[in-house]
Amino acid sequence: MDVSKRLRNLREKCGYTQNGLAERAGVSQTHLRRVELGQADITVSHLQLLCDAMSITMRDFFEEETESDEISAAFSKLSPKQKKLLIAFIESL
Repeated sequence: MDVSKRLRNLREKCGYTQNGLAERAGVSQTHLRRVELGQADITVSHLQLLCDAMSITMRDFFEEETESDEISAAFSKLSPKQKKLLIAFIESL
């Protein structure tokens, strides 16, 4: 698992900027940025602070997303009109 990519994806999914998550977790924004870029490692204690700030467990963090989770996340970003069009398209298949 790529911890830096997973952290960035979860942060974005929760709707936080790097600065917002760092502030909420009480960690350095610079360090968070470097971790997300793969330029620095993260300690278990810092990862726990970030998970707590995102209201997820460490288990959630390390649990691999399934294709269904990815589809659900993409669907939630669509406008109501786009959702209706996508559903109509899928039903036509």
